[in-house]
Amino acid sequence: MENLNHLIDLNDYPVKTWNQIISLAQLIMKSPGTYKGACTGKIMGTLFYEPSTRTQMSFQSAMLRLGGGIIGFDNPETSSTSKGETLGDTTKTISGYSHLIVMRHYLEGAAKAAALTADCPIINAGDGGHLHPTQTLTDLLTLTEEKSRLSDLNIGICGDLKYGRTVHSLVRAISHYKANRFTFISTPELCMPDYIKAELIERGISFYEVPTLESALPQLDVLYMTRIQRERFDKSDEGKKEYEKQKKIFTLDTKKLKTGKEDLIVMHPLPRVDEIAIEVDDDPRAVYFKQANYGMYVRMALILTLLNHEHSELVTTDDSMAITNDFVSNAQCENLKCITRYEKNLKNRLVKTADGLVCNYCDYCS
Repeated sequence: MENLNHLIDLNDYPVKTWNQIISLAQLIMKSPGTYKGACTGKIMGTLFYEPSTRTQMSFQSAMLRLGGGIIGFDNPETSSTSKGETLGDTTKTISGYSHLIVMRHYLEGAAKAAALTADCPIINAGDGGHLHPTQTLTDLLTLTEEKSRLSDLNIGICGDLKYGRTVHSLVRAISHYKANRFTFISTPELCMPDYIKAELIERGISFYEVPTLESALPQLDVLYMTRIQRERFDKSDEGKKEYEKQKKIFTLDTKKLKTGKEDLIVMHPLPRVDEIAIEVDDDPRAVYFKQANYGMYVRMALILTLLNHEHSELVTTDDSMAITNDFVSNAQCENLKCITRYEKNLKNRLVKTADGLVCNYCDYCS
């Protein structure tokens, strides 16, 4: 199958392409009327196997503002998935009706699996606790607008770092810009995954792990808060107890915020639950609602980029689905939330690396 320029992982593209998308989003923000009708006659399919407000609606609004149309579902129970249809068959079918598919799924690696059968570009709108590349583009635009730079930033990331797909994507992306460093604020149970930390170590990126928000705040240029995600915990009684234990450990309020820099910005992918007090909304350093609005513009830019190649040189850094001798045939990923455990026909599951076997779909290392 030819390269259809899917957006599965932002790291499949060079930084040059990210910057082009951000620049295009800024142009759209300045002159939205110029792009009205740019996608007339185009149809976007939205396949949301998991609940979403901002991501789904910002994509829909983006396409409508560009003059395109929308089909899709936001509840898999209303689709043939409820009858047992595979992800591959669903994707193959819907790609015949669409020029572009945006998909959110609860299983990790699902977007890459969907791209195998699609006849149109696939955009990963979040795959389980794995990645969320369009949120990362939103975050990069937010930093560009609110901090006027993407380099030399001390970025604190607080909350659920284990399952937080938004922070996994952000850390991997922002580490490509110069002189950035990270402060990871979490409990030991929800710390940043080893594969993310290994990438930072390999590239010489500074990061620190601290147990309290108070100890980190005074040094930060950016504070990225995340909620403790109830849906990522096991549904057993033990899982429910663990969620209740974790959910209120990190809370940002105005008292704590007083210790932050005057030019600090507070970001959050939303939705929030208990981790940011409502009173913080009135602080000019709180930019999370502006951040959500930036998401619509960056998704307009992304849609244009994928559907109209004149806006960008879409050249991936590598063909991550290619068959090589490094793949271990018939091996099983150990991640219980990996798409390969449910779509049994998927090939090229595990690849040999210096650190062991790594899943080609969800990046789980065993």
